[in-house]
Amino acid sequence: MIPARSYLFVPGNRCERIAKAIASGADAVIVDLEDAVPPAEKDDARAAVRASLDAARPIWLRINGEQTPWFAADRALCGLPGIAGIVLPKAESGALVTELHLAAARPVLPTIESGLGLARLDDIATANGTERLVFGSIDLRLDLAIPGDEPVLDPYRMQLVLASRLAGLPSPVDGVTTSFSDPDVVEADTRRSASLGFTGKLCIHPQQIAPVHRGFGPTPADIDWARRVVAADDSADGRAVALNGQMVDRPVVERARAILARAS
Repeated sequence: MIPARSYLFVPGNRCERIAKAIASGADAVIVDLEDAVPPAEKDDARAAVRASLDAARPIWLRINGEQTPWFAADRALCGLPGIAGIVLPKAESGALVTELHLAAARPVLPTIESGLGLARLDDIATANGTERLVFGSIDLRLDLAIPGDEPVLDPYRMQLVLASRLAGLPSPVDGVTTSFSDPDVVEADTRRSASLGFTGKLCIHPQQIAPVHRGFGPTPADIDWARRVVAADDSADGRAVALNGQMVDRPVVERARAILARAS
């Protein structure tokens, strides 16, 4: 099964948007009870989500964090039909991931968005129930008091990529691009994510879905190169082969075949 490329958020207090989000082309939909819902509306939003659940069209649920007063009531929803899985914000404990997973019989997407979460990354990545790691770029910058543009967070992104590989998880999911009106910005951000080893991204608006999917897909130039590499390898009958003055060895061929698989 190919991991989701796009996860589209829907505010938990705007459940009338769920059907539109599901029809938007996003690979997955996350109904958000955390950041998108003001404290005074938490209980009403939770009730609205419960009433909106549809087993035929399951959604992911982002609950409020363990240290909040809403955590217990949120987690009570997690095992209901219509919930595909749990998005855990500010994940800092593999034990909590496993506890949620076993209680709800649902996979968990732990969001790494604090220094403590980074410090316990291996524990979280290998926890029973972790389906995939998510990078919470905005909150991490706040927690670590890091100013500046996104590239300053790339060393932390690479930690998630490595931890995912070592734990046998799919490649991680990158954080949101706050701009949604300029598809070129979204696609460029996504291509940066892909170049670092990510294969999924959080989305805050349906307009981001198409550029995210393009950003994770190979370019026409990539596909052309991959086809030529595979053709050269197929015609070499096991012998070493050169293409455009460069040696085509087995890792290069495997990369080319992976590009063609993504393109298909």
